[in-house]
Amino acid sequence: MALVVQKFGGTSVADPQKILAAARKAVARHAAGDRVVVVVSAMGHQTDHLVDLARQITPRPSAREMDMLLSTGEQVSVALFAMATQSLGVEAVSLTGAQIGIRTDSTHTKARIRSISTDHTRKLLDSGAIVIAAGFQGIDQHGNITTLGRGGSDTTAVALAAVLGADLCEIYTDVDGVYTTDPRVLPEARRLPSISYDEMLELASLGAGVMHPRSIEFAKKFGVPVLVRSSFRDVPGTLIVAADRATPRPASGVALAKDEARITIEGVPDQPGSSHALFSRLAASGIAVDMIVQNVGQHGRADISFTVPADDREQALELSAAVARALHAAAVSHDADLAKVSVVGVGMAREQGVAGRMFSALAAEGINVRMITTSEIKISVLVDKTDGPAAVRAVHRAFALDRETVDDLSGGPTASLGRSSPLDVVNRLEGMEDLAIEDCILDASQALVTFIDLPDTPGVAADVFEEVGRAHLFVDMIVQSHPTGGRAELSFTVPAADRDRATTVARKIAAARGGTVADVPHVAKLSITGVGIRSHAGVADRLFKPLADEGINIDLVSTSEVRLNVVVAADQGERSLAVLRQAFGLG
Repeated sequence: MALVVQKFGGTSVADPQKILAAARKAVARHAAGDRVVVVVSAMGHQTDHLVDLARQITPRPSAREMDMLLSTGEQVSVALFAMATQSLGVEAVSLTGAQIGIRTDSTHTKARIRSISTDHTRKLLDSGAIVIAAGFQGIDQHGNITTLGRGGSDTTAVALAAVLGADLCEIYTDVDGVYTTDPRVLPEARRLPSISYDEMLELASLGAGVMHPRSIEFAKKFGVPVLVRSSFRDVPGTLIVAADRATPRPASGVALAKDEARITIEGVPDQPGSSHALFSRLAASGIAVDMIVQNVGQHGRADISFTVPADDREQALELSAAVARALHAAAVSHDADLAKVSVVGVGMAREQGVAGRMFSALAAEGINVRMITTSEIKISVLVDKTDGPAAVRAVHRAFALDRETVDDLSGGPTASLGRSSPLDVVNRLEGMEDLAIEDCILDASQALVTFIDLPDTPGVAADVFEEVGRAHLFVDMIVQSHPTGGRAELSFTVPAADRDRATTVARKIAAARGGTVADVPHVAKLSITGVGIRSHAGVADRLFKPLADEGINIDLVSTSEVRLNVVVAADQGERSLAVLRQAFGLG
């Protein structure tokens, strides 16, 4: 007998007929001998309707009263869903977030789950009932109703699956699963049979709307297998599992974030503390930074570029200008008309030539790359906003993502998952949505190569990495800073043993382009891995502050959803590792 959590989104319960159809899926599971918990969102556009009602009363309703209002949408849905289930001959009980025992912090309209009690739900399941749980909501320590913000029902479902030790969490939605890219942008996009937690985290944070990043963070932390499938079509869907169970591919998907704002502080003193001065101010204002690019300093100065959602641009720009004045930086520049295109795949770390393939595809379309940052499973580039859709098409085609893929998931979605026991999960629930840093790793085996004064024209990155690929050089980090004065700086790391070959190739490229090359034979790369790195605003501050306090200067930075990489001088590697492990509580 399996325990299954099923979640039905707003489109899946938009009217009575759809509620009955969804209830039949739950009843079918129950009839097969499974214990079933159903998590339900508000009907259709009900939440939007409630928001509109509030705004007709006052343009600035209090957050507490908005939570009180918005929570009623799910209360309607769970009651109707329970009635539908009962009408099909199966006992069902509807529960609000408070009745389930979901305890949150007191951050109204975007609360985080602190703990979940399972006693009441287990008693109902043991009695043979289907439990219908309200998504999106909980209760704080003062008894106030809270809501979980965007993706709240997904988060509720995966969290309940974690604490109950469910064998599977099924997310029913209006799409067939997770696609290689948005099929509305590219009709030849294909459904993926499986995808890893890390890949899904990257794609979700980059704008793939199928799942919210917070729910995938839960799934990864607690080992919950998640199956995304259609409410309206009988197709297999996409299974989200640990990397060792997903099929490794050089690329699993391409994501487009359409509204990225880039801010650059130019001519920052290249000394310890400069990055901390900036990112501590942003963190204190709750601004979560996405791409961070710090180029290699020249003549005692460096540029620091970062991206934020377009909605945060004005506040971030104001804070950046204040920091620039305090640091006596040269200037602050910004651009709101950019898009971020990212290719994601767990197989990237094991395959040469991935970067060259992506940049060549963009160059062939005449698309200029404004910034580059990479991690072990992702390459992200900033391009002009108008070039975004064309860039997605080019990269999707370059990685043959329009071809059907077949996964080997022998044993079914719940076989050999290595899940924690329910008791162990419950014991770890306090702060279950807190930042979870898994490790900090030192790699002292790399060399750093930097192109200086490359022309800011389409095809430059493609030329570089086509030559690098022909030389059979394995590249790790790639960082291209935002160009200034029509010239760009591009850095990459390679194994130190390949440094001579890499610099020879680099000088040949630079000579043809009117640039120069600098290199460092040995550098130390520190990688912080975990869950919530992008969604928690203070991560960058926690990274930069302890290094600044120790007088350690950062030469290069790259970021992703699950990893943050920095390069420091080779002789500061061990000390940096000790400092960061202490700062993130890794012992």
